[in-house]
Amino acid sequence: MSNDTQLRQHLLSLLNEGNAHVNFETAIQGLPPQKRGIRPDGADHSPWELLEHLRIAQWDILDFSRNPNYESRKWPDDYWPATPAPTSDAAWNESIEAFRADLKAMCDLVEDKSTDLFANIPHGDGQTILREALLVADHNAYHVGQLVLVRRLLGAWG
Repeated sequence: MSNDTQLRQHLLSLLNEGNAHVNFETAIQGLPPQKRGIRPDGADHSPWELLEHLRIAQWDILDFSRNPNYESRKWPDDYWPATPAPTSDAAWNESIEAFRADLKAMCDLVEDKSTDLFANIPHGDGQTILREALLVADHNAYHVGQLVLVRRLLGAWG
């Protein structure tokens, strides 16, 4: 097995499986709808805010990675939802599905042998697809961990 193939497999495992931590699927599974918009004591965000932030930030990194016309968004306003609660169960489910689709798209980019993981992204300032994939994995791990903590504080974990 080539080093390139091994690197891609390790990245895909990190993006999808969590390895040393809970993955996204486990963190969202079975969260009661009535708890999705609650900010528990000791936490800055509700599960909805964390889910939406995960989705928005991941989409932004993916967009930067593949869109030569990428436009930066305003931090922090454009990276967090306006309200602590989803407007509906459908909004919650749509956010989850969009997160999954964008994660798959990032994985497809990593898995594609024609993607040079080490080449500078032409419209960036030194970033590579490797760096962006690691950024997605790192950012997702951080906020998935927060989601687990918030669920524990809400009594909705385990």
